[in-house]
Amino acid sequence: MSEHSPAPDAPRDPPASPVGRVSGLLRTMTARSRDEEHRAATNLELLFDLCFVVAVAQAGTRLVHALAEGHTGAGIVGYLFVFFGIWWAWMNFSWFASAYDCDDVPYRLLTLVQMAGVQVYAAGVPRAFDDNNWMVAVIGYIAMRLALTSQWLRAAHSETGEAKRTARLYATGLTICQLGWVALLFAPGDMKKWLFLVLVVAELAVPVVAERRHRTAWHPHHIAERYGLFTIIVLGETISAGTVAVQSAVDEHKALGELLPIAGGGLLIVFAAWWIYFAVPIHSHLRTNRDALPWGYGHFFVFGSAAAIGAGIEVAVEEAVGKAHISTAAASAAVTVPAAIFMITVWLLHSRHYKVTLAQQLVLPVAALLVLLCTFAGAAAVLLAGVVSALAVAVGLLLNERDPVRAE
Repeated sequence: MSEHSPAPDAPRDPPASPVGRVSGLLRTMTARSRDEEHRAATNLELLFDLCFVVAVAQAGTRLVHALAEGHTGAGIVGYLFVFFGIWWAWMNFSWFASAYDCDDVPYRLLTLVQMAGVQVYAAGVPRAFDDNNWMVAVIGYIAMRLALTSQWLRAAHSETGEAKRTARLYATGLTICQLGWVALLFAPGDMKKWLFLVLVVAELAVPVVAERRHRTAWHPHHIAERYGLFTIIVLGETISAGTVAVQSAVDEHKALGELLPIAGGGLLIVFAAWWIYFAVPIHSHLRTNRDALPWGYGHFFVFGSAAAIGAGIEVAVEEAVGKAHISTAAASAAVTVPAAIFMITVWLLHSRHYKVTLAQQLVLPVAALLVLLCTFAGAAAVLLAGVVSALAVAVGLLLNERDPVRAE
């Protein structure tokens, strides 16, 4: 390999299409190959992901405030609603880019518009969460979605046959949904959440309808990597949120002894979550839309629970220093419940497809149950949940040594 050759696994720009290229600035947006070698996340995709950190942090912060004040039901509902917009906008861009990233100037500029929309959406999260005022959030969301609609129209212009039809269906479906989001702004306050649920169903239906006759050319390895990278980003935000909470509490209350078990247990949970998620090569399972769509949709709970773990750690810290108006068990549940949801969801989406023995299949479900039981362990709940999570990883490794998991 010469000194100028790219590393085999380094991100590569997509190849230029020979048709419609003008001085390298404009390329024909046709589907990429599902068998393209060395396909990896691009630098633009990584920057795009980082823009979502702010939105995830805003959603987590509002969840902390709600749980710490004892508004559990309203907090969870509000969190699920605002997190849907974050997850769905990220997911739609990622799958489109996997199939149609041509990396020309219009593509980059439209991606920039989507990134700007993310920032506006993040700015609107507090109002949407606390006051049911969705104006700013919806404006940001529509900006993201209209940019993506433009991308699909570009693809429809360049494609032929069933691929053109699919791209048009995506563009049409997105447009109809955006009209619904505009209508949400003018709906009576007590009707907004119900209309929101209708729009969620409509959004989720768009890919199902659009790809019924023709599958877009998403790349299995690229999609698996994109989801893995976003999981890392969300877990990183969880560590950051927990660290800031512990630091602030120590500075204000000098309660290091009470906080170290929470910090240690939270770190163990996050590290175990990372290990569990990347334990199997999931890209080999993503062969068809029948496999990929449930897997992709199910990551709402993976990403949402991963981010909620960080919020839960903050709540546990606030309760430990007397700032939260809830019981120790309620504060512990803010950590153990999302940790258990993460485990059971990753088992459903990933692990169960590769385990060869009953013992291997039971590791994560049993660990999730034990983590939930840790809720009632008082001040040691978070630390104990972290130990259980670490033991789940250790047991999984030992069982895999005896009966290696299969690679599909």
